[in-house]
Amino acid sequence: MIDLNGKVALVTGASRGIGRACAQSLAACGASVIVNFLNSADAAKEVVNTIQNCGGRAIAIRADVSQRDDVQAMIDVIGEHFGRLDIIVSNAAAGGFRPLTQVTPANFDSILRMNTAPLLWLTQASMPLLQASNSISRVIAISSHGSIRGIANYGIIGTSKAALESLVRHLAFELGRSGVNFNAIMPGIVATDAIKTLPGSAGMLKSVQEQILVKDRMLQPADVAGAVLFLASPLSELIQGQVIVVDGGISIRV
Repeated sequence: MIDLNGKVALVTGASRGIGRACAQSLAACGASVIVNFLNSADAAKEVVNTIQNCGGRAIAIRADVSQRDDVQAMIDVIGEHFGRLDIIVSNAAAGGFRPLTQVTPANFDSILRMNTAPLLWLTQASMPLLQASNSISRVIAISSHGSIRGIANYGIIGTSKAALESLVRHLAFELGRSGVNFNAIMPGIVATDAIKTLPGSAGMLKSVQEQILVKDRMLQPADVAGAVLFLASPLSELIQGQVIVVDGGISIRV
């Protein structure tokens, strides 16, 4: 049902975890994919090779999406290489797990710059390409449960994700009628490499397993990628400025 042939998609932080799953799923549905990375060049190359070996089209581009000039340079390359951009998945994010009482001004600035600002820089730089699409373009941000739930040592990251969701709503409010849909996905706790570095993650994942309201399942990166595919497809044209929760029902529990 989801045919993205002819579309061009950019996935930031696509060398591993949720970003990698999104890149591979978009490519499997026919999109040409730009695999953005910052430090993991070998892993990004592996994602590109995996897509190409399955008959898809992909390239890797290094860019620090927290830096506006880097984002603009990446979008310029995409415009020159593909001549269009239809889908953006803003996934790249930073960690830095610590109690709020230990957050420094440098920590605060860094996390907001890495986790919230990229969506704005990506939107500003890519609007000419997005608006040139012959159909509705999609900008999809990856948030997290920490935007609405208290998680130990996650306070500053959760704050940045809450700001990200607000930014999605305001971008939709300002630019929705220009032919671009802005939405976010809020995954529950996914057992990615990043989460495994969170202190107490083993107990947290065990708790998730006990609370999830779906039979014989745990949340995987592919589940988040499935929601991305839906938001990237014509099936979701009237979904605008929303946060889609993908957590197996955990957030509805008292």
